[in-house]
Order: sequence, then C-alpha cells, then structure tokens
Amino acid sequence: MNLLNSRLKRWSQSLTGQILIIMAFGVASAQLVSSAIWLRQLQADTEKNVQEVSTHMAFRIAATVSYFSSLPQNYRHIVIDQLQDMGGTRFFVTLNKEYITIDALPESKLKRIVKDEIHNTLSRQLGIHTADISFSSPDNLRVINNQTKLSDLPERWGHHSLMMKPLTPPIVIIQIQVSESEWLYLASLMPAPYFLDESSLLTADRLFSLTASVITVLLLTLLFIRRTTRPLALLAHAAEQFGKGDWKPLKEDGALEVRKTAHAFNDMQKRIQRYVDDRERLFASISHDLKTPITRLRLRAEMLDEDEARDAMVRDLEDLDMLVKGALQSVKETDIHENRVELDLERLLKDIQSSANIHITKVQVFGQLQHPYVGKPLAIKRCLGNLIDNALYYGNTAEIFIEDTEDTLCIRICDKGPGIPLDKIDKVFQPYTRLVPEHSGHHPTGMGLGLSIARNIARAHGGEVSLSNRPKKGLEAKLLLPRH
Repeated sequence: MNLLNSRLKRWSQSLTGQILIIMAFGVASAQLVSSAIWLRQLQADTEKNVQEVSTHMAFRIAATVSYFSSLPQNYRHIVIDQLQDMGGTRFFVTLNKEYITIDALPESKLKRIVKDEIHNTLSRQLGIHTADISFSSPDNLRVINNQTKLSDLPERWGHHSLMMKPLTPPIVIIQIQVSESEWLYLASLMPAPYFLDESSLLTADRLFSLTASVITVLLLTLLFIRRTTRPLALLAHAAEQFGKGDWKPLKEDGALEVRKTAHAFNDMQKRIQRYVDDRERLFASISHDLKTPITRLRLRAEMLDEDEARDAMVRDLEDLDMLVKGALQSVKETDIHENRVELDLERLLKDIQSSANIHITKVQVFGQLQHPYVGKPLAIKRCLGNLIDNALYYGNTAEIFIEDTEDTLCIRICDKGPGIPLDKIDKVFQPYTRLVPEHSGHHPTGMGLGLSIARNIARAHGGEVSLSNRPKKGLEAKLLLPRH
C-alpha cells in the first residue's frame, strides 16, 4: 500500500499527471455545467408544458364536476353506469359512499403545479374550495371503496382510461363531497406517460456519457503528452547524469522549443566539460611543475650555514610540498574516470570490516541491501573508506547501518568519539581542515582531505555526505545515494 501511495504521489507531481488531472477536472466540470444548463432549460420547458396541460385538464374536470352536480341525485348513478359500460372515457368517475384513502406519490414541483391549477380552477369556476387532490400509482389505486383496487375492476370499467400497460404513469385523483353521504371521485391519466417525472442531473445515462467523454479526452491527451514530455524526461535524465560526471550528447528531436532546449543543453555540456577538463589539466600541471622548484629550494636550504634559518625554510618547504601533494591527491581521488556498474556494497563493507577486525572488533555492520547499487566502484570504495577511517581515528570503533529503500540508499557510520562543535561541522568539509580535540592524545596526520573527497564523490553520484553529533556521544556520518 505504501509503495502504491508513493507511486501515485510521484505520478501526481509529474507534468503528465498534473495535466491529466487538470484535463479530467476540466472536462468533467464542463460536462456537468452544460448538463446543468440543459437540465434547467428542460425543467423550465417542462414546467411550462405542465402548466398549459394542467389548465386544459382543470377546465375539463370543472366541466365534469359541474355536469354531475347539476344532475338530479337519482340520475347520477345511471349516468355513471352508462359511462362505465361504454368504456374509453376521458375520466374514471364514480359516486362513493365514503372518502377513499389514497397511497399518494411523493410530492414534486410538477405535481404541485397540477394540483394548484385544478384547485384554482375549481375555486373560480364552481366555488369549490375543499376538493381533495392527490396522485397515485395505478397498482395501488383504490376505487369505489377502500377495499377495492383498480386492478379488481372489469377491464371495461377503468382500464382503458387509467392504465397504459406496460407503462405505469401517475394518476391524478380528485374527490369532492357532493352531499353528506356521497363523494364524487374522478381519476385521470396525465396526457403523456411519465409526464410528471423529475429530471436528475446525474442519471445513469449522463454518468456513462460523462465517464466516456472523460476517458476519451484523457486517452487522447495522454498520447499527446507522452510525445511532448518524453524529450523533457530525457533532458532531465541527461542533466542528472551530467551532474554525476557522465557526459553524453542529447538527441535533438520533438517540438521546436524542445529541440532548441536540447541543442542549448548540448552546447552547455560541451562548454562546462571543456572548462572542467582545462581546469583539471591546469591544476594538475601547476601542482606537478611545483615539485621541481620545491626540490631545488630544499637542496639549497640544506646548504645554508645558519641552523635556525635553514630549519625554518625546510619547514616552510615541507608545508608547501604537502599542499602540492594534497592538491594532486584531491584531483586524482575525486575525478575517478570509470564506468558505473552494479555494486555489492554489503560485500564491500564486509571486506572493510574483516580488514579492520584482525585483532579486536572495531567495525560492525548492520542491515542489508535490497538491490545492488549502480555506481563507480573505486570512487564509492574510497568514499566509504574515508568516512570509516575518520570514525576509527577519532572514535576507535565504527558502527555501520545500511538503510535501503526503493528511492534512496542510506549508509550511516557512527563512532563514539568526541564529536564536532556545531559551528565547525561545515568547516571540516573544506580541504586541508583537521580538527584535533585538546587532550585527545591524537597528533595531526594526513592532510585533511578525507571528508572533502568523500563529499565530492557522493555529490558526483547525485548524493550527499552530512555529519551530525549523536545524542549521547560520538559523531554520525550519513551517506545518501539516490537509486535513480
């Protein structure tokens, strides 16, 4: 799960991932906004149509109610029986002895429009203010009495006017009390099936359309982005490799801007590499050429008669000779020209441990590598050797911890020495810097180039070397090496 989260996080931070996320969000937003606008227009048109239909239906209902109210009470049942025998009438009409309980459908804006229009028309035309109006499904509609359902009646009575199989549109029911013991019951279908259905923004069809649109756009965008970003990825990789000392010309292809960038990068690589080569040759030549005059000066100093002057000049020449040797060593050990190969650093550390533990245990190695590391063998060996030697020199022992992940290889080298003052931690990485604590019993040895060379080698591999004091006692040197 952690690996999946790490990959998703890295993908979301890439140019491809961010463009795809933006495109998906943009397409989905555009689809939802357009659907919302279309749905609002559809709802407005539907409301207008329902209003018009409801007006005509209300007038017909008012006319029917007026007709039955005007009939003598003894003739009402006769007329209703004749209507039921004929079948196919616009309304289903009965005179009931009781108020019929209706399993009303849920309220909606369109249903309220129909009910309000019928109420207003009956009130204006007939002065009827107590009409009960509701909507029901034909499957649960009760007629005549509270025990009889529409499905129990003969088909010729109400099926033609109230059922539209296999559809089941809602039925509007109007009940009006015409006497103390009689209720006029009218039921009618709306003009079109599902005329009163509410529209939803996220129906199954719209969700499928939205998903298909987003996937199509993302696939086309991905093909375009891969073609566009591949040269950028190659450019980033080439820049990283160049920083590690591997110089290779970058292929100049892709879009015009990408080709120009690759061409400028290749020119930059050439100029920087030429500058580095010239600097190294000049530095090595100067250091090498200084050896001869130093040797001659030393011979002449030995010929001086005055002992004090001779000893002072010899000490100065020895210091100068040490600086020249240090310069040559720094150039030689930092700039190691070798190919990168798979290294078994665990085996390398075990070999160092065996060499150091001949008489007593000085070096201990903990942890293991998950995968081989790709780097320059001699350079990495020299980097680790310098760090371990430094730990043994100041702390007599070294504990090495290997912490390997998918992205980074971390090697921590801990000693039990006196540590380094915080204000001098950065200073020790400068060439020719040697820190010897007072009363330590150590005498300065070497030229103070070990940590400087180790950090230069780590940075040439895209990594870093850092120092920190341990909580109780000692120093921790941390070597971080990226795996990509």
